[in-house]
Amino acid sequence: MTAADPDGELLDRVFLARVLEPGDEVGGRWVREVGVREVADRLRGKGESFGGVSEKRWEGLRARGRVAEPGRDLEVAREAGARFVCPGDTEWPGQLDDLGDARPIGLWVRGLPSLRMWALRSVAVVGARACTEYGAHMAATLGTGLAEHGWVVVSGGAYGVDGVAHRGALGAGGATVAVLACGVDRPYPRGHVQLINRIAEQGLVIGELPPGDHPTPSRFVQRNRVIAALTRGTVVVEAAHRSGSLVTARAAQRLGRHTMGVPGPATSGLSAGVHELLRGDATLVTDAAEVVEMVGEMGELAPDRRGPVLPRDLLEAAARRVLAALPGHRAARVDEIARGAQTTGDDAVARLYELRSLGYVERHGDGWKLTRQAMTSVWGGRTPC
Repeated sequence: MTAADPDGELLDRVFLARVLEPGDEVGGRWVREVGVREVADRLRGKGESFGGVSEKRWEGLRARGRVAEPGRDLEVAREAGARFVCPGDTEWPGQLDDLGDARPIGLWVRGLPSLRMWALRSVAVVGARACTEYGAHMAATLGTGLAEHGWVVVSGGAYGVDGVAHRGALGAGGATVAVLACGVDRPYPRGHVQLINRIAEQGLVIGELPPGDHPTPSRFVQRNRVIAALTRGTVVVEAAHRSGSLVTARAAQRLGRHTMGVPGPATSGLSAGVHELLRGDATLVTDAAEVVEMVGEMGELAPDRRGPVLPRDLLEAAARRVLAALPGHRAARVDEIARGAQTTGDDAVARLYELRSLGYVERHGDGWKLTRQAMTSVWGGRTPC
């Protein structure tokens, strides 16, 4: 116990974070029903087991409790520059409460910014570890673009899309958060130690596992629910049918968060999972502006998408009709052109002289014909059928 924590709840939560696995809904229900202190005391051997749990599982939890040293965990965390944030703390992101009984007991946090404040304007960017060059390009573009729009990029610190998205945000001088499936003092994967340490210096590194703990397949899965709950929406960049990134996206959907996908080639197995999402409730996005339009406030709209402005687009409507009425392969008389443009002969003549001054048509005896410039403008350089 400390003066700042007179009832010892901090130590009890650190104890439970060592004993219970992330996402343990049974343990979360115990905490909700009887409180942190009672659950911790029983797991320390100061009471009977809870109902609805096998004797084997209870003994396994008690065995963990016998070797748990919450004071030591806090000391190791402090040495690594980390702190433990509990539900109810001013830094606790309230959106994590949407996880119900699967809500984290607490989070270990490395980095100076406030997790609660950063989470308010954050987007998850996740995807394949063995991503293609296309996937890496899109992840980097999204990471950079979101950072430039003032959004925090959240991902899992893994190889592939995760790491590239983090680097994109860092390269733009923006904010990024890595959510780990291990102790925040022992970054994983080992090849990303330098990257994760840089994130801790410029952003935040967080996780549920106490100091020194290692990742397991189930911990990666449970980590994904935190990424989904923490953010306003999840973008998936390349994911096969069995990708863990789809776990994050589906968790986001269950929580009522925005789910988005970046399409890839129809023939790419690495995009098959994304395409499956897009056939459902996910929204197709291609850049950061479209992501912001989904997760941002009213009025944060992506720019209108339109093709290049062609010279003929600048013509008045009447002149465009006359231009379109000229055959592509021969000269035509004024009366024929007027009928095609649905106008009078005098008006057609006036428009033809206007078009000649702009280089679109030329006189051929009593007729008028498109110039080479006009052929390119009107027919794209192709001879019309």
